[in-house]
Amino acid sequence: MIENLFGIEGWNIAWYGVIIGIGIFLGLALAAYRTKKYNEKPEIIYEFILIALPVSIICARAYYVIFEWEKYADNPIKIFAIWEGGLAIYGGVLGGLLTAIIFCNLKHFPLLNFLDLIIPSLVLGQMIGRWGNFTNQEAFGNIVTDSAKQFFPYAVFVEEFGEWHQATFFYESMWNLCLLIIMLIVSRKPHKRGLLLCLYFIGYGLGRFLIEGLRTDSLYIFPGLRVSQILSLILMVVGFILWYFKIQKEELQDK
Repeated sequence: MIENLFGIEGWNIAWYGVIIGIGIFLGLALAAYRTKKYNEKPEIIYEFILIALPVSIICARAYYVIFEWEKYADNPIKIFAIWEGGLAIYGGVLGGLLTAIIFCNLKHFPLLNFLDLIIPSLVLGQMIGRWGNFTNQEAFGNIVTDSAKQFFPYAVFVEEFGEWHQATFFYESMWNLCLLIIMLIVSRKPHKRGLLLCLYFIGYGLGRFLIEGLRTDSLYIFPGLRVSQILSLILMVVGFILWYFKIQKEELQDK
C-alpha cells in the first residue's frame, strides 16, 4: 500500500491497483504502436479501451465473486473492494472478447484482424498483472517444506500462513512472457488472420491448465474440479479448431 500519496493524508493506493494500471498502460501503448501494421490509426485502440476496460473489470470481478460468493454473502459491499484482489482473468477475457465482437461489428472492422492486433497487449497485461498477486500474497501454489527450495522465484513466503509456497504467479508471468515473445516474432512476418488468436488460445490455455494444477487457492466448481482448468481446455480446443478450419484451410486454398 502506498500511503499518503504526494503527502496527502489518507490518500492511499494499493500496489495491486498500481501494477494493474501499469499493465493496462503498457498494453495500450503496444496496441497503439502495432496499429501501423494494419494501416490503422491508434484512435481505434483508444476508442475500444474506453469501452472494454470497464466491461472487462466488471466481468473479471463478477466471475470471481460468483465462484467465491461465500466470502461476500454476509457483506456484499466488499464486492466493490477490488483493490484487495479478486479479479479473475478469464472473466476479463470473456468481457473483452464480447466487447471486441460488438465494437468490430459497429466499426465494420474485421474481427480476426482486430483480435490479432490487441492479443499481444492482453498477454503483456496478464504478464505484468500477475505481480499484483505477489503484492496481495495470492495465486500461490503448494506448500514447500524442503528448505533447499525455499527461495524466490521457485517459492514465495506467505505471511498469512507463515509458510513457503510455490510461486505460481511468477510461473504464469514468465509463461506469458515467452508467449508474448513468440507472438511478436510471428507478427513480424506476414501471417494468416487469426494466427495470434490461435496462439493465445492454445499457448495460454496450456500454460494456465498446467500451472493451475499447482495452485491451492483456485476457484472450484466442486472439490477437485477447477474452473480455470476446464476453461483452459475449452480455450485450447477452440484454438485448435480455429487454427484448422480457418487458417489451415485458407492455406490449402491458396496453394
